[in-house]
Amino acid sequence: MATVDATLDADPKKRSKKPLLIGVLLALVLGGAGFFAVWSGLILGQSDNAETEAAPSPLQGIAFVPLDTMVVSLGADSGSRHLRFTAQVEVVEGAAADVTLLKPRILDVLNSYLRAIDTASIENPQAMARLRAQMLRRVQIVTGEGRVRDLLITEFVLN
Repeated sequence: MATVDATLDADPKKRSKKPLLIGVLLALVLGGAGFFAVWSGLILGQSDNAETEAAPSPLQGIAFVPLDTMVVSLGADSGSRHLRFTAQVEVVEGAAADVTLLKPRILDVLNSYLRAIDTASIENPQAMARLRAQMLRRVQIVTGEGRVRDLLITEFVLN
């Protein structure tokens, strides 16, 4: 029995942590090198850097035409009495003068549409996207195809 107790008291040899440290260090170095290669464009990069630098910004070629503020009286059955509406029209840069010239027609179309729709749909917050799409389509019809890109509602107040 004395021999069994002597073997239990002896400390087993501990394994070295050197291979683990070398593996972690190697993984960090290779990961950093891979990141640098992708980031600098050596791997998966554009073949021609001049094309990417010369590409136009998406903000070039657009202009905004502000529309006058409109106050539309709502029907007696609505909870509100008036709608205050202000918007801007996003146009292609060459068509800004044409759209500015057509502003009275645009205001007429928008005023007619806002007076004709049901007041419950104006008061519904979820209907704003539908109203905006309908008004944009009407403005595009008035101004002609290819001039107006978007209608930006800057004020829509019920009082």
